[in-house]
Amino acid sequence: MIKEKTKNRKASKTILLVEDSPVQAFAIIQLLEERGLNILCAPDGTTGVALAKKSNPDLIILDIQMPGMDGLEACHIIKQDPAIKDVPIIFLTAISEPDALRKGIVEGAVDFIPKDAFSDMVLLKTLEQLNIISGDETGETR
Repeated sequence: MIKEKTKNRKASKTILLVEDSPVQAFAIIQLLEERGLNILCAPDGTTGVALAKKSNPDLIILDIQMPGMDGLEACHIIKQDPAIKDVPIIFLTAISEPDALRKGIVEGAVDFIPKDAFSDMVLLKTLEQLNIISGDETGETR
């Protein structure tokens, strides 16, 4: 059923999700696929960077705390690569330390969304503002 919706859209956008928690990744994938988005998923920063280079997604959603290469380092590497440096990056993270948040913005992230009860709603609104999805796909009524 979701594939039918995707086929009816002009062009589905591709989101790369880099999240080490399978439970959180599954929830985010479900949320975004319901909006007709194509989702690629990587369990760590190293895999995420490689997948970003291979797929050139429309947007990258990065966790910060991950084993091996963390999200801040992955962001830095992505923003240094001329082929993918313009791909917007959103950090979706439980980290709330001002230094980490500041570093993420300096590295090139366009937004930080804290993992909390409102993160789904904020993520969808951010995707709308970045023209990844339209307002009717956020589930809002106008």
